[in-house]
Amino acid sequence: MFQADAKKPIGGNIIAHMSTTRLGLRKGRGETRICKVHQSPSLPEAEATFAITPGGIDDAPE
Repeated sequence: MFQADAKKPIGGNIIAHMSTTRLGLRKGRGETRICKVHQSPSLPEAEATFAITPGGIDDAPE
């Protein structure tokens, strides 16, 4: 059985059509977060991991 993609852009269709770069954020393990470039005219589709710490945003632990 297939399910529809439950992800919806914040701001609806107006923001989705006005922006040129679309990023998706999701929670990883622990304090790790993952940012994915979904659509961009100048960047390839890719993912980057990072961690939110008391000191700010840091590289994700390996």
